[in-house]
Amino acid sequence: MDFNFEQLQPCEDPFYDIVPGKGSYPIGRVILPVTFGMPNNYRTEHLTFEVANFKTSYHAIFSKPMLARFMAIPHHTYLVLKVLAPNSVLSIYGDIETSYKCDMEAVQLAEALDYSTKANAMLAEAQKVDKD
Repeated sequence: MDFNFEQLQPCEDPFYDIVPGKGSYPIGRVILPVTFGMPNNYRTEHLTFEVANFKTSYHAIFSKPMLARFMAIPHHTYLVLKVLAPNSVLSIYGDIETSYKCDMEAVQLAEALDYSTKANAMLAEAQKVDKD
């Protein structure tokens, strides 16, 4: 994307449920123009993005204010985003394979965090028994 990180503005608002079981802090915020469509039928809006330092299946996660600004309708089951444009409705399709891989990684991470929590609890109980 050839992005200049000096454009980032400070951002201290955490977001949740992107990394399972944890809150995350963005490294900054930036306002960028976003265009959907083709030269004969397109729509552009300036959107605020929080820039994160972790891997997801998508390069951007659009929030409810973004959907409202574009008057977009998400179809999560089919990974399609429908957006009104001057000449017709635009359809933006997601990548099912990439989304599936990301979901599997998230499930594995959540399971590992759950196992870690249970192991720590068992260790704490074992230490109590040793003291008694």
